[in-house]
Parts: sequence; structure tokens; C-alpha cells
Amino acid sequence: MKSLTTSQILKSEFKVNEKSPLIKPFGGAVVVADPSVLTPDDSHDKKWHMFLHTTFGVYHFQSDDGVNFEKKKKVLNRAMRPNINRIDGVYNLFYERTRPLIANGLNFLNIVKWKSEIYVTQSRDLINWSKPKLVIANTREYEKSDRGTAISNPFLLQENDCNRLYYSCGMTYIDDCKFCEPTHISYAQSKHITDDYVSAEHPLISPDKNNPYLNLCSGCLKVYKLSDGYIGIQNGIFEKEGKSHSAIFLMTSPDGLNFKFEKMLIEPQVVHGKDWMKQFVYASHLVRCGDTLRLYFNARNIANPIFGRECIGFAEAKI
Repeated sequence: MKSLTTSQILKSEFKVNEKSPLIKPFGGAVVVADPSVLTPDDSHDKKWHMFLHTTFGVYHFQSDDGVNFEKKKKVLNRAMRPNINRIDGVYNLFYERTRPLIANGLNFLNIVKWKSEIYVTQSRDLINWSKPKLVIANTREYEKSDRGTAISNPFLLQENDCNRLYYSCGMTYIDDCKFCEPTHISYAQSKHITDDYVSAEHPLISPDKNNPYLNLCSGCLKVYKLSDGYIGIQNGIFEKEGKSHSAIFLMTSPDGLNFKFEKMLIEPQVVHGKDWMKQFVYASHLVRCGDTLRLYFNARNIANPIFGRECIGFAEAKI
């Protein structure tokens, strides 16, 4: 990604691939979400690898082409919203660690308060993983809410001697979904990949009632270094005509900290005759495959917490 320019990204037009959704809910879950992807260039075995979560934990999928994925195994329990990367031959899997499933269910009923933090586990072969280690806990008041403390959606950006871990925090209850989404987006920095992160005093992004794509809460943010700056890909949560929605949009930044909205990338829609992304388009991960950009994301058909389903698909753009 670092060889691309901001202009190239701005000119790119993403189209949802007709084979989407690639992965649907399985194993009794109603959600598959938050894909994080390794391309063959980033993996030791030259295959595609996707990490995602369901209600029951984080799973590892594998593919020869980045389109047809098969499940390898569950990697973690009590885990959501993974971020996988490989640095100096070591895979770092950051994720949101939650309380046990029963406690999560009681939070859904607003009986107990939510608590989650960011952990990391490491591997050299994507098979054997180290003991999970706490990376970011609650240290700032803006990370708290009436429903508890959520620190989620980790995404690592490394350059020079600085590791910057972007994350979502806070909890905003979405009425028609009957669950919470992240209120703010912030970051923490450290010279070490797994230790000594210090969170920013103030969040980077917060809800804005005057922003049509950010008038409820902030969703999550993925940041990429280009040859001439940075881009941010965010899914904001917003209200429109009495219903909540989420869409993925593109932002630019000179420093990876101050962002300017540029354009919409993917909005909720019925596409190729399928309604799997009719009301919400959520967290994404951008990767490069030759002269093509692929944006993997999860989406939801309807807000209803009983009948709504979340699946994973992807969009493509030529560079």
C-alpha cells in the first residue's frame, strides 16, 4: 500500500463482487463479522488467510484465491474484532477480549455492564499461538459509558520506531438494533508492538449530529500509509429517515491523526439481487492484489436483532 498515492486511491471506484457474500453465519451464530486479511505476499505459505469473529469467538479461514475460503479452526474464545498482521516473521493477532458468553448475554439484557479490552497473541505459523496478553485497558474517561467499558476494533499501523494502535471505544445504544456500537475512535502509541501503549488524551473521532454519516456514533477506523500521506477507511453509524444505517467512506490525512472526508465507498444497498447488505455496511480491511484493491467487509441485512444476519463479502477497484 505504501507505494500507492492518494490520487490513485481517490480515483478508485469500488464495486461489490457478485460472489459476495463469501462467508455466511455458521455453527449456530447469526453473525460473521470484522474480517482481517493476509494476502499471499504477507503469509509464510503464500495463501490467503482471513480472521473473523462470530458470537462464539475468533476463527481462522484460508483460501487459495481470496474468494473461496474454508474454515481452518477457532483460534480464540471470548474474542471479537480481530486484526492480523505479520512483522519480522511474527504474526500479531490483536482482538477485543470480552467477558464469558453468559455475561455478554446479561449485558445484552442490560443486567450487567459490558467490559472488554484489547489483547494480542503471537504466532510464527498461524497454528501455535502464544498466551494472550493485555495490550490496552481502560485508562481514559471517554472510554466509559452507562452500559460499561468497551475497547475494541484494534488496528495496528507501524512506521519507523512507533507502533500506533487505533481502536474504538465507548458504547452507544442503537434503538432499532437493540445493541451497542462504538461511540468514539482513538489511538494508543508505543515503541513496542505488545507493550507500554499510552492512549491519547482525547478521541480522534466522535459523533457529529451535523454529519449525515456520523450522527449516531463512530464505528471503526482502519488507517493506511501511502507514499504521500495517509488514508482512513471508516464505517460511521448514522440515522436516516428514522432508521439506523452504516456505510464505509474514505478519508485522507497528512499525519494519520487529522482526517478529512473525501467520498463514500460503499453504501447499504441491494446488490446483484441480494439483500445481505441492505441496511448496514460495517468494518472493513483493505488489501492489494496486483493491480487491484480488495476491500473485505461485513454487512447486515436488517436491524432486527432476531432476524438480522451479518455476512462477509468484498468489493474491488482497479488501481
